[in-house]
Amino acid sequence: MKITYNTKNINMINDIAKDALLDTAEAIKTDLIQSQTMPFDSGVMQNDSTFVDDKRIIKGIARLVTDTLYARKVYFDPEITIHQDKDKNPNAKQRWFDDYISGEKKNLPLKYFQQMLRRRQG
Repeated sequence: MKITYNTKNINMINDIAKDALLDTAEAIKTDLIQSQTMPFDSGVMQNDSTFVDDKRIIKGIARLVTDTLYARKVYFDPEITIHQDKDKNPNAKQRWFDDYISGEKKNLPLKYFQQMLRRRQG
């Protein structure tokens, strides 16, 4: 018995999945910003330095990165206290991404990916 693969269709499915993954990462970024949970002083960390890193998309990896010198310290240092400014981000907290890892939004990335995949498949 000989098995042949339709590589054209396999490649098309892989491309759709990669695009859906990027869409998902962008949707999570949008949700993060709309949730107003990132500490916000001047807005640089949230608006300018948070982006989707797609360098490893070929391997099925998309990362949401906050690329500032102080983001890691603000996120992890237990001595940091977040002063909530109700005019800027009223829900600001130190570990702003934990909701997506193990909290109330932990299923959101999968939900978004399923939606994006369906949308891309048409």
